[in-house]
Amino acid sequence: MPPPEVRKRHPVAAFFADLGPGLITGAADDDPSGISTYSVTGAAFGFSSLWTAIFSFPLMVAVQLMCARLGMVSGRGLAGNIRRRYPRWVMWTACAMLLVANIFNIGADLAGMSDALAMVTHVPSLVWAPAIAIGLVLMVFYTSYRTVASIFKWLTLVLFAYVIAAFLARPDWRAVLHDTFAPSIRFNSEYFSVLVGIFGTTISPYLFFWQASQEVEEERAAGRRTVAQRRGATHEEIAKSRRDVLTGMFFSNLVMYFIILTTAATLHVHGLRQIETARQAAEALRPLAGNGAYLLFTLGLIGTGMLAVPVLAGSSAYAVAESMAWGASLDRSPRLAPKFYAVLALAVAIGMSLDFAGFNSVRMLFWSAVVNGMLAPPLIVLVILLTGDRTVMGERCSSRATRTLGWVCAGVMSACAVGIFVA
Repeated sequence: MPPPEVRKRHPVAAFFADLGPGLITGAADDDPSGISTYSVTGAAFGFSSLWTAIFSFPLMVAVQLMCARLGMVSGRGLAGNIRRRYPRWVMWTACAMLLVANIFNIGADLAGMSDALAMVTHVPSLVWAPAIAIGLVLMVFYTSYRTVASIFKWLTLVLFAYVIAAFLARPDWRAVLHDTFAPSIRFNSEYFSVLVGIFGTTISPYLFFWQASQEVEEERAAGRRTVAQRRGATHEEIAKSRRDVLTGMFFSNLVMYFIILTTAATLHVHGLRQIETARQAAEALRPLAGNGAYLLFTLGLIGTGMLAVPVLAGSSAYAVAESMAWGASLDRSPRLAPKFYAVLALAVAIGMSLDFAGFNSVRMLFWSAVVNGMLAPPLIVLVILLTGDRTVMGERCSSRATRTLGWVCAGVMSACAVGIFVA
């Protein structure tokens, strides 16, 4: 009797099953602080800033593809590779700036989530902030990497709330298409400041560390426990990673596009052009676009924070642990990796303490954008050099086209870093 045929997965099911680090990284990019930035942009400048979602897409893809390939081929995360190839001062400067930016970002994200929950439940936000922080830390502490990754993948679905909210806002689609592909760029300090905020939020250093480390985690989960076992990658593995990253970055920029579109079609059109937070944007949407858009916007704010805060804290822990050669992994229990989990919990705790200390969330966003703007260009250069180094990558160096886009991205981010201080 012939053996039973092996059932093949449906191509669509197989595609979504293969998504992982790239999808999660892209979704985490649309965190509450990013939503605030996009909301401010849409309210202030309307549809004329929609082009930024298209412009930043290939730059994001190039950088994250290099980070993914670096982790997959070298068997180490970004910080681990920097530690092995460059002087210690380079590594610790990058880690210190990353920690500062991430902690400010965690504080701003927790503030955004707790404000959103306070709007829905009428329970004070200062009650929600520690509850959220403790809940997220416990989730990471007491679940496996596979469970965390699965939870994160499902959480990405919440971002579709912003796509739906945009259609509920009933924009002028002719104006939307015109300004997407033929924008009226304004050469003044206010417009440039917003552009700086968008690029600083969209192309963030914590995503570089997270992407590379998650590729290593995927290989650990496949049973490749040592660096020697993880080194190298097949054509199929690289193609799978490319699909994952492209999907994640497309999803990230699609959501960014629709957040700007939603606030432009409602707040900007009705003259509400001076907002500072995503909460203000959500509250202003209710009378203009109805309860449906308001609730979807608020739901997305809460869901993206639940995804982003562990990613921010996790990228901090990976960077420090890899720099210290502690053996970082979410697949190890806190008992086996106490220092790694201690850094993760401390990053969340300090971020939360900023909210209780009375730090303004808008100011925290600004300073995290400043640090990100300063840190991103040199980090991108290091990623380009590492992925073009045959001693690190062997025969799997990044393509010339990808590295060229990386140099363009570093140039744009450098201009943004200078622009922050000029503006």
